[in-house]
Amino acid sequence: MVELAEIFRRYGPEYREKYGARMPPSHLAAMTAIEHCRTATLGGHRDVCLACGHEQPAYNSCRDRHCPKCQALAQAAWLARRQERVLPTYHFHVVFTLPAELRALCRWNPVALYDLLFACATQTLLDFGRGELGAQLGITAVLHTWTRDLRLHPHLHCVVTGGGLSPTGARWAATGPRFLFPVMALAKRFRGKVLARLRALRAAGSLVYGGGCADLATARGFHRLLDTLARTRWVVYAKRPFGGTAQVFAYLGRYTHRVAISNARLVAVDHETVRFRTRDGRHATLTPERFIGRFLLHVLPRRFVKIRHYGLLAGRNVTTRLEQARTQLLGLTPALTTSATAPPGAPPDWRTSLAQLTGLDLSVCPRCGGPRVRLPLAILPHEARTITPYAHDTS
Repeated sequence: MVELAEIFRRYGPEYREKYGARMPPSHLAAMTAIEHCRTATLGGHRDVCLACGHEQPAYNSCRDRHCPKCQALAQAAWLARRQERVLPTYHFHVVFTLPAELRALCRWNPVALYDLLFACATQTLLDFGRGELGAQLGITAVLHTWTRDLRLHPHLHCVVTGGGLSPTGARWAATGPRFLFPVMALAKRFRGKVLARLRALRAAGSLVYGGGCADLATARGFHRLLDTLARTRWVVYAKRPFGGTAQVFAYLGRYTHRVAISNARLVAVDHETVRFRTRDGRHATLTPERFIGRFLLHVLPRRFVKIRHYGLLAGRNVTTRLEQARTQLLGLTPALTTSATAPPGAPPDWRTSLAQLTGLDLSVCPRCGGPRVRLPLAILPHEARTITPYAHDTS
C-alpha cells in the first residue's frame, strides 16, 4: 500500500534542498516526523509471546497531528474526554467558508486569518443565539483547510446546540428541531465581522504581504480586496441536524482528527506522479513536488489549536452553565432530549482503544493465543519468561 511517509522519504530530501530555506519550521518538523513514524529511528520494542516465543517488532509513532497513521488513538482519547460534555439535545452542523479571494492572504498569515475565521464564525452564531433566543449556545468548532485535491480551502465546521441557556440559567430556549437560523442572514453577519477584523489587522500592522497577495501591501490594493469581498456572496452552509448524541459523536469522530489526506486515498506513486482518490470515483494526479507542496499547505503552525469550544462549552462554563443547561434539558420532554449522554467515566487506555478500533488485542499472541509481554529491543527472548505478561504491564 502507498503511504504518505514513503512519498516523503523518496522525494522529501529533494524538496527540502529546493525549498528548505523558505519553509517554516512547522513544515520541516511535520515532514521529518511523518518520514520517521514507526521506523527504527524513533526506537521501539518487541511483543514476545511467553508460550511459543513468537515475537514482533513494533516501532514508536511520531504522534504528529498531521500524520495519517497517528490519529486513530488520539481521536479515541479526545472523544472519551469530551463525551460527558455533550448536551442531551439535537445539534446542528454549520460550515463557514472564507472566500477564494482570501486564500493567498491565508498562506502568508495562517495564524491571523484562521484565528479570524474562528472568532468571526463563532461570534456570529453566539450573536444570533442571544438575539433570536435570548440564550447562550454551545459550539464546538473544527478547522479544515483543504479540498479533496489538496487545494487551500479554509472552512470551519461548527457543531451547534439546538438552543441555549438563558442568562439566569433558569430556562432552556430551544430552536426548532429542523432549523437553526437563516443561513443568508448568518452569511451577511459573518462577512461584516470578517471585513471589520481585516481592517483592524491591517491598521495594527499585523499582516504580511507576499507572493500572490503582494499587491495588498498598498492601501489601494487592500481596499480593492475589501470592496470585492463586500460584493461577494459568502457561503454559510447548514447541514441536516443531528438526531442525538450518538450522531454527534459519529460526526466528531470523522472530523476532529482528520488530516489533509489519508493513506487509504493514495493509489500509486512513481518518479513522475502521485495519484490519489478525490470524490465520486475520480482521481487527481500531481508531480511529487507539487503533491508535497499542496500537503504542506495544510500543516498548521506549531501550537495552533484547531478544535475550539465556545459558549456553554467554553472551559470557563463547563462546571457551571453547562451543568445548568444539562439540568434544564433533562427536565424537558423526551421529544427534545432525544438521547442522554453517556455517563462519565475514565477514558480507556491506548491498548483498550486500539482493541476497540481495530479488534487487535496486543496482549494476545496472534500465532498461538498465548500471553505476550512488551520488551525493549535489547532484551533476549528467553529472558521474557521472567517478566509480567503484557496485559498486566504498566510500563
